[in-house]
Amino acid sequence: MKTQALFNPYNLSGLALKNRFLMAPMTRSRASQPGDVPNKLMARYYGQRASAGIIITEATQISLQGKGYANTPGIYTQEQIEGWKLITNEVHKKGSKIFLQLWHVGRISSSKVNGLQPIAPSAKIAKDTSVYIFDGAPNGDATFVPVETPRAMTQEDIDITINDFKQGALNAIEAGFDGVEIHGGNGYLIDQFLRSNANKRIDDYGSSKENQVRLLMEITQAITDAIGQDKVGVRLAPFIKFKDMDDPEILDTIMLAAKKLSDLDIAYLHLSEADWDDAPIIPDDFRTHLRATFKNTIIATGNKTPDIGNALLQENLVDLIGFGRHFLTNPDYPERVKTNASLNEISDNHTLFGGLGARGYTDYPFLKEATVNS
Repeated sequence: MKTQALFNPYNLSGLALKNRFLMAPMTRSRASQPGDVPNKLMARYYGQRASAGIIITEATQISLQGKGYANTPGIYTQEQIEGWKLITNEVHKKGSKIFLQLWHVGRISSSKVNGLQPIAPSAKIAKDTSVYIFDGAPNGDATFVPVETPRAMTQEDIDITINDFKQGALNAIEAGFDGVEIHGGNGYLIDQFLRSNANKRIDDYGSSKENQVRLLMEITQAITDAIGQDKVGVRLAPFIKFKDMDDPEILDTIMLAAKKLSDLDIAYLHLSEADWDDAPIIPDDFRTHLRATFKNTIIATGNKTPDIGNALLQENLVDLIGFGRHFLTNPDYPERVKTNASLNEISDNHTLFGGLGARGYTDYPFLKEATVNS
């Protein structure tokens, strides 16, 4: 079978995974309001997809300040922690593992979302970038609003943010997660510090690559000290430039971060790779360099077919393969790959980033259900 490597078990820093399929983080905006609280519907959604060896949750804000999109879940109140327990219990009961993705959006926000002016490394707006709110449309559609100019973070802001990440990780462990993933990509706060076009600081957090990686390293150190390095992963997006993030020197900065993260002995590095049709191809020499630089697990996510994923595994360039949309529409995606079965398609694009109830969320059929109904 061409895709056999995907079905091999894997040891992720002592965590036994039943296969090498990873369900990628996907923002679905179903948290209960008020309070951005995870709920029973979300538990059903994640539990359905426990066919993956490991699940990385949708991005989860560590504070109200860190929130950029409406109805996304948080991990900073006791009510949110209790809500997440529904999800972790369901996923573990179904035989999978689950990490919580910790998120601060930085400048990718609007006061219309959280009532606060965004904060960022520098007071530089992300051009041509929007976030969404829900303003009562009968079909649950989102309304997109432009991001606002952020204020430059003070040292106090930075200290608070580091502590919020640390507390978010502690809260995640209390909620039953197997670990946490620090979101350092896709144009959000940590990525903004990494990139010289967004980071114009002249203090210890800017003006050189060593300084630009400082916030990521301080956050990662704080979290590993709190919960252990074997429970921590970091997501980076070296080739993604949207949200006004085109930095010609980012690959060198990413490699510096990878070396420092390897020295911290964290569990994994997760590459967020573009998933649109004309997305940049990740060159093999970058993957080879990264493998030589980072000693632990490497994950690749974005526009992967099983055959591409299997080839990357067999070439020892990565260790786990993330799948997003295929898991969204096919809760039993590994079984469909194994049996070469047809795949469910997205039923309604309006339900991707929010919606009302189960439609387009937990109503995608399993293979056995589809066979019975055919």
